Amino acid sequence: QVQLVESGGGLVQAGGSLKLSCAASGRTFSNYYMAWFRQAPGKEREFVAAISWSAGNPYYADFVKGRFTISRDNAKNTVYLQMNSLKPEDTAVYYCASSRSIARTTIPYVDGYDYWGQGTQVTVSS
Repeated sequence: QVQLVESGGGLVQAGGSLKLSCAASGRTFSNYYMAWFRQAPGKEREFVAAISWSAGNPYYADFVKGRFTISRDNAKNTVYLQMNSLKPEDTAVYYCASSRSIARTTIPYVDGYDYWGQGTQVTVSS
């Protein structure tokens, strides 16, 4: 059993930055993936970024376009999402997720993840 808790969301002006954190507790796994998804009102949950826990290999959605960076701190069992140059369309609830074992080709799909955090609200004003 794994618990995930997101933090770091808030209100920011367009062009600003936020850094999200996701702290994992409970059972930990070797060679698993951690990911960030987001969901805006009336829209489907979409993939943002993922990272392999052991090697730290990152994966990004195309819409990130170099603005976001995912990283992890193994000692703290925490994954981060640094978001720069934020746009109003980035406004959403951001969720942290973990996968015990997932194929590389299925990283962007929500069904591949076993545990989810409660989400943290990110609001970007124009």
